[in-house]
Amino acid sequence: MAAFVEFDGVHKSFGANHVLRGLDLQVAEHDVVCLIGPSGCGKSTLLRCVNGLEPIQAGEIRISSERVSGRGVDVNWLRCNVGIVFQSFNLFPHMTVLRNITLSPRKVLGQSRAVAEDRAMTLLTRIGLADKAREYPDRLSGGQQQRAAIARALAMGPQVLLLDEITSALDPELVAEVLAIVRELAAEGMTMLLATHEMGFAREVASKVCLIDEGKVAEHGPPEQLFADPQNPRTRAFLRSIIAAGRL
Repeated sequence: MAAFVEFDGVHKSFGANHVLRGLDLQVAEHDVVCLIGPSGCGKSTLLRCVNGLEPIQAGEIRISSERVSGRGVDVNWLRCNVGIVFQSFNLFPHMTVLRNITLSPRKVLGQSRAVAEDRAMTLLTRIGLADKAREYPDRLSGGQQQRAAIARALAMGPQVLLLDEITSALDPELVAEVLAIVRELAAEGMTMLLATHEMGFAREVASKVCLIDEGKVAEHGPPEQLFADPQNPRTRAFLRSIIAAGRL
């Protein structure tokens, strides 16, 4: 299957900290790729490079064969077509849930208020938050805020959705309601890249799991292969630590 999102020799540094070191990865359309690995290995940085939040120093990132990194990239197009959901929700606290979701479609896509609000209400109904449309984020639980953040990203109609440790800031009982939305999106064919520590979820929903180590893809493959029969010693060591911690 042809690659839809491609990382070709990607390098990213923060000063002397060389985070991504010639990373190569291919993601097919409709794939759900879970990025796993120890904290600080570059998972979140990789996602932020995809939609231009972080510039890369070398290499190339392509979506549907079009370069989306480096000079001359249309950042507005990129952020319309690549949605991102953050660990800490990042909802605007002074705006209602409805306005959070309709802001970008109205300002960037030029949608009328009626069209944007109709789409937003459809999304909120789908995720079980229609009754929270006029509430402010601080009146919602963490799980509700994260679901609203997912709806905000979906309101732009992205081709690719990036999910950056979206359950890490949640109490355990709230994780399931957020992961249920991701399962639905995966079943519908949304192309997604997820940085996650939820190994059980990665095993269940991913079409491909990638272990990131020292700024490169150490190993990747279908979850049933990678979790059951990892080939790379680094992958085996990482999974042993995960099992010892009771997280797989």
